Amino acid sequence: MRTLTSTPRRHRPFHKTAVAASLIAAMLAITSATSWADENAVAAPLALRKIMQDLGKNMQAITVGISRGDWELVEKNAALVAEHPQPPLGEKMRILGFVGTNMGKYKSYDGETNAQAQAVGKSANRHDGQAVILAFQKLQTSCYTCHSEFRKPFVAHFYGTKDATQ
Repeated sequence: MRTLTSTPRRHRPFHKTAVAASLIAAMLAITSATSWADENAVAAPLALRKIMQDLGKNMQAITVGISRGDWELVEKNAALVAEHPQPPLGEKMRILGFVGTNMGKYKSYDGETNAQAQAVGKSANRHDGQAVILAFQKLQTSCYTCHSEFRKPFVAHFYGTKDATQ
């Protein structure tokens, strides 16, 4: 039997994955029990709501920057979109529990958003307006695709309403 220290490098990601899965399962059990106990309580806004609102402001600033040819403004806000903050760990576990088997798709959308925001920033750095517009269109599409699939059920699950403007 091999010990962890003698395991070849190519097998370590599996161990990390197993540990992460165990932590996620424990956090989900804790948050499930908590949410079951507070079933009738009004849900406080998630940190993700503020993150999304800030991303919306960053996207608006990019639009303003494009219309003015202010490539520095575009580049700055594209970086803020690409490297947006993550929710706190407990909230992240609740979100991943909600996403469930769609986690791969959810993370893929986030990765696509990151990649497209970086492309906007790189194009703005080169002052290439056409490339900025093309990359921004792809960025908006990646946001729209994720929102069209996850926003309504997410809001219904966490806020008890079907109002997707939450």
